Amino acid sequence: MRLRSLLFVPGDRPERFAKAAASGADAIILDLEDSVSAARKALARGAVADWLAGPADGPRDVVRMVRINPLDAGTLDADLMVARHADAIMVPKVTGPAEILSLVRAVGADCPPILPIATEVPAAIFTLGEYASVAERLCGLTWGAEDLPAAIGAATSREPDGSYTAPYQMVRALLLFGAHAAGVTAIETVYPAIGDGAGLAAYAARGYRDGFTGMMAIHPAQVPVINAAFTPDAETVARARAVVDAFAAQPGVGALQLDGRMIDAPHLRQAMATLNNVDPA
Repeated sequence: MRLRSLLFVPGDRPERFAKAAASGADAIILDLEDSVSAARKALARGAVADWLAGPADGPRDVVRMVRINPLDAGTLDADLMVARHADAIMVPKVTGPAEILSLVRAVGADCPPILPIATEVPAAIFTLGEYASVAERLCGLTWGAEDLPAAIGAATSREPDGSYTAPYQMVRALLLFGAHAAGVTAIETVYPAIGDGAGLAAYAARGYRDGFTGMMAIHPAQVPVINAAFTPDAETVARARAVVDAFAAQPGVGALQLDGRMIDAPHLRQAMATLNNVDPA
């Protein structure tokens, strides 16, 4: 399941579903949570259920993900009647792997892969290194920078220039390492300034640089920028292939020289990861 770009679309706006699916995003997130008011939750469930049951709109390889409401919101059964038919389930405000197992039990053996938003409540920060125990149930881990400051009474998670304050830099890093420790995809959070294309490009590039392999989007216009950031360019791909080919030519060698530089096992792992992210088109 390739997840460079994941585009949110409100579940109560079915007229937007097909456009979202045709945006070029690797996944669309049909939202039953924050973007839908309490009065329209039932309408959203019906709209999402109807769309998932109907003929495919847009590219058939788009991952159709449903974000349910928090597990303790009292709507789990109703949400799962819809989400169990999706390709994946996004779960907000998760506190740790135990809740993933609880969700799997609630859905049953055919539970779709799960993408937890794993940093939205304070207790969740202390379980970010434990997701390896449920890795086979996950399609990645992601984080958010809005709910957590609200939960602790912080004024904001960002500096005036848009960068994260120290506590949220730490949370982002822990999520990143927690995902890689579990062997699952690390998904960067959204960039909320829809009209700031340059800022989005810089933000996505930092995510790719730091080790994230995808990013969430809140508007279709953000998708091409995110896809470009998380797709290795031709020079990077050529370098990665040269590294892999060099080791293939000298099997059993732990370290060697390539273009005058020493490379070893970490360089090989990095090169193989790069090639795994090459756009198949």
